[in-house]
Amino acid sequence: MSLRPNPPKMVTVLIALALLAVGVAGTLIDLETVSDIITGLSLPRGIEQDILGSIADRTIAYACLLASPLLLVLGSLLPGI
Repeated sequence: MSLRPNPPKMVTVLIALALLAVGVAGTLIDLETVSDIITGLSLPRGIEQDILGSIADRTIAYACLLASPLLLVLGSLLPGI
């Protein structure tokens, strides 16, 4: 069995970019800056609190940073992802 790399689907790339954005926001950017940006988006209060809570948790941020390139690798090696 040989794996032939294929370009990942666009949905996979978009999900990987979203994971990367959450990971970077949670690890590299100051939490106050992220809070100001998310508050400026005019999201419903519950969604806003959920987003800020997940970004404030460093474990989730690091997991997102790890999951982003893994998803792209899996998307290029496995067909249908």
